[in-house]
Amino acid sequence: MKVIDEGPVQVQPARSARWKKHHAEDLAGRSYTFICVALLIVIIISIIYFVASKGLATFFRDGVSLGDFLFGTTWDPEGNQGEPQYGVLPFIFGSFATSLLAALIASPLSICASLFMTEIVPGWGKKLLQPVIELLAGIPSVVYGFIGLTVVVPFMRNVFPGQGIGIAAGALVLSVMILPTITSVASDALSSLPRGLKESSFALGATRWQTISRVILPTVLPSILTGVVLGMARAFGEALAVQMVIGNAPHIPRSLFESASTLTSVITLDMGNTVSGSVHSNALWSMALALMFMTFIFVLIVRLLERRHRI
Repeated sequence: MKVIDEGPVQVQPARSARWKKHHAEDLAGRSYTFICVALLIVIIISIIYFVASKGLATFFRDGVSLGDFLFGTTWDPEGNQGEPQYGVLPFIFGSFATSLLAALIASPLSICASLFMTEIVPGWGKKLLQPVIELLAGIPSVVYGFIGLTVVVPFMRNVFPGQGIGIAAGALVLSVMILPTITSVASDALSSLPRGLKESSFALGATRWQTISRVILPTVLPSILTGVVLGMARAFGEALAVQMVIGNAPHIPRSLFESASTLTSVITLDMGNTVSGSVHSNALWSMALALMFMTFIFVLIVRLLERRHRI
């Protein structure tokens, strides 16, 4: 029988073509990712530069004292009582007061909700609460503010002294708004716990509540604190909902039931009534710079808490 020698099979060109195709796809993916990241960095740097240039103009160009700005208690940019004054301490106090009080109200509710979904009844409990939490996260701020104005404010007026508007009403509205943030972070932390951690506690004779209080919660405490800080950052930057229920009075309140104001509410109320480049407008940009600085502080705290989280 005659054997016909057809020569070696030409496989190398096909492999080379596939390799070039894969290399081109990899290069395209890397280039696209690099462009997106570079664009994101440029946008962030541009925002920081723009806000900082506008905000610092209040002190370097307009001659407003930094001490008077941060610690002054009188906000009179139009000079109705003499010289214009740009003290923002009442607004800083209002922002911190509402955020801290909202976190104090929302944190226990969020921790209990996350424990209910992950530890107590992880089956139907999560199916029941998870849609509600997601619904709260999707409600617009103006709806929260309108509900606070029509429900929370009349309730506060009938139960407590005052007109119903103030720090307490703003904190109640904000506590509902930050509830999904803290609950989601706490639930994720509880779900990521090793199963052997709880089983070891049960093997030593601990009850469910002893395991939750002495093993689970101390272990996930850094993650829970991270959720609380993120919730405070969310509350600190909220404008519309707080503006509708806090009263917008430019002074430091003597009680939780008096009218007050926050940095965000003053910016939203006054920005449309100022001339660009004026001292009043630059002072509002300085408030925005203070808000951005506080955001950086919150992010730094979150990073520090994440370093402590070692399960």
